[in-house]
Amino acid sequence: MAEVTYICKRTVVSTKPVQPGKYHSLSVLQRHMEKNHTRMVYYFQSSGEVEKITKKLRESLAELLTYFPIMSGRLIRDEKGNWMVKCNDAGVRMVEARAKGSVEDWLRNVNREKELKLVHWEEMYHKQYFWSPFNVQVTEFEEGGLAVGLSCIHILADPICATLFIRAWANITLGQKMIAPPFFHPLPPRRPGNIKPNHQPYTALIDHYRSSFEKSIPVMDSRYTTITLTFSDQMVRACMEMTKAQTVMSNMPLPTPFEALAGLFWVSLSKIKGIRNGLVNMSICLDMRKVLGLDSGFFGNCMVYNKVHAVNFGEHNLSEAATAIKEVVDKMDVEGIMDLIEWLESTDSNSPSIMHGYDLICANLEEINPYLTMFENEFTPIRASYYIEPVLGEGHVVIFPAPTVEGPLSRVVMVTLREDEAVKLCEDDLISNYSPTILMRKCE
Repeated sequence: MAEVTYICKRTVVSTKPVQPGKYHSLSVLQRHMEKNHTRMVYYFQSSGEVEKITKKLRESLAELLTYFPIMSGRLIRDEKGNWMVKCNDAGVRMVEARAKGSVEDWLRNVNREKELKLVHWEEMYHKQYFWSPFNVQVTEFEEGGLAVGLSCIHILADPICATLFIRAWANITLGQKMIAPPFFHPLPPRRPGNIKPNHQPYTALIDHYRSSFEKSIPVMDSRYTTITLTFSDQMVRACMEMTKAQTVMSNMPLPTPFEALAGLFWVSLSKIKGIRNGLVNMSICLDMRKVLGLDSGFFGNCMVYNKVHAVNFGEHNLSEAATAIKEVVDKMDVEGIMDLIEWLESTDSNSPSIMHGYDLICANLEEINPYLTMFENEFTPIRASYYIEPVLGEGHVVIFPAPTVEGPLSRVVMVTLREDEAVKLCEDDLISNYSPTILMRKCE
């Protein structure tokens, strides 16, 4: 018997119809993410009556969709050939499944292949008008526990939005008011007061996007697996302090947890990949809502990619790696992002591109907090996983908060690599120095 049995697949529509003739245009930051999608899974312990919970989730999902008309719409092309959403209440796909054992048993033996069975995803097919951009899956564990999976195409929602949706779903399920309702509005225009005298466009960011558009989409030629590690608050602080201790700049501020851990894995993975002089090509992916002055409920894609350059690095120098990352993060201010948006608008095309096809990608999801989600009173997620797909080239690193009981700076790091490299990661001395707990590894 299969570990996961799929019971049914249905379409859930909103309880309140959308006004006819409603459409939603997509921003340039969204349209260039056509080839990417997000998958996420939340695991819960339960009170034992999981069948009742699934029924309740199905009913509350229909109510929730009245606030998220884009999610139950369908993608169509506008007169310029750009994607837009027709808000037609076509519905969201919902899969109901059952897994053997308990959720705790599952988590003790989970790997990438097994985990992705808990989040339904369908590639867009040629009749996209019938294709659902959003999918949810509720999996009941026979001996107790629940998994809630969500997948969506990145041109409509980034991982921040996906987290917002799951949390709103939980609020509605418990009969509560949505803590962070969604906002559907265009990206803001450049404010004249924000333009500095003699402003020069942020050409490095623009060049990174231009080069990504010019490259062909790579073909996946390797088998990838995912390693999930959690770093305690104490160990993250130690990594931040070590990064600062290695620099000759005594006045350098402490790096953020993301900058320190991204630097740590940049150095470690470069060594694993056999690079002796310098570091592997890496790009970082950041949420730009705060930079652009947007509400946390802004619904769309605000993730922006930028390349980090390793110039004249000493061999495996953690401080230099973290400093290079920090410099790129600091340069991605409101003017730089508006430079990119305006350039994208002036050069927009319908040619599909992929923003993470070649470099090692390190995504910062530190602004999310999946552990605030409760579908039952007092049952918060015991674990959460995030995947930004597809995985190509040098692999992905995704960094987000760990459960709050681990401490405010504790972090989960999900690393997706070629299988032979993943084995070496679990044995790497530099990573082992910070005593991470391995939550998910390559299956034996």
